[in-house]
Amino acid sequence: MQRNQTNYLTYGSMMIALFAILLAMSVYVPVLGFFTSFIVPLPLAWYSAKFERKQAVFVTVIAIIISFVIGGVFGFIFGLLVGPLGFLIGYAIQAKKSKLYMLMSTGLFLLLMTAVQYIISILFLNMNVLKQLITTIEVYYEQLGNIMSSFGQLPEGYDELVEQSIMLIESIMPSYFIGGVFISAWLYLIINLSLLKKLKLSVPKFPKFMDFRLPKAVLWYYLIVSIFSLFVSFDVGTFGYLALVNAALILRALLFLQGVSLIHYYFYIEGWPKWSMILATIFAVPLYTFTIIVGVLDLGFNIRGFIKDRYKK
Repeated sequence: MQRNQTNYLTYGSMMIALFAILLAMSVYVPVLGFFTSFIVPLPLAWYSAKFERKQAVFVTVIAIIISFVIGGVFGFIFGLLVGPLGFLIGYAIQAKKSKLYMLMSTGLFLLLMTAVQYIISILFLNMNVLKQLITTIEVYYEQLGNIMSSFGQLPEGYDELVEQSIMLIESIMPSYFIGGVFISAWLYLIINLSLLKKLKLSVPKFPKFMDFRLPKAVLWYYLIVSIFSLFVSFDVGTFGYLALVNAALILRALLFLQGVSLIHYYFYIEGWPKWSMILATIFAVPLYTFTIIVGVLDLGFNIRGFIKDRYKK
């Protein structure tokens, strides 16, 4: 018992110190800090995978407090993101959770914390990042209009077109925000799990992308949203409009991934080289609508089953 207590304190102190060093590098070293910011959760992830949950929680809390001492307010905000993130990764490894569970838990945590920090920045710092972004876009379009006007190339209805474009950008921002957060969570997982594997920890793996399958319920959601968009109209800027636009965008992105995964599956069954899969994925982007249709057909009619049966014959 005494030995376990000693290990708990010794390794806890070491991981807190390593966390502090990585966080300080991320805050104060401009170029290198960008790369170290992705591995700041690593010490806490390793510790949380090795020791009991209550001990890991205690070490995580101490690490977050230390982050304020090292980096001030910015360091504390960053510590609030990466500290619990490391704990979640390590706890999931210890509990033998799947990699999909890790992605969902870390993604939802980052989404919640980013939203809270965004609200706090508005209420207490009087700083609205999204509003500043929209203002920057408006200034860009205004300067572009002035340049085209000076050359006599300003198209008719330019102001109305710009206004509609900005309203569309504002409408789809939630979808891009959610997508960006989950991509960040995925990057954190890819980097930290690969390093934890080198540290002799048993980490889960994502299934192959060609085996990516959405629940069939997604197809029904997409059908409902499509019907609503055809027969129900909402005023631009209303909650209904925002919900419909963002739901359609997210569902199309998911069905696009479904379509690309089917292409990968077909190439694999045919035994074609991996570079051809990469090339097909690149071409799938400009053929976005066609790829979505492929994803819908795969989800609705199980195209993979037909391909597999054909291959067996």
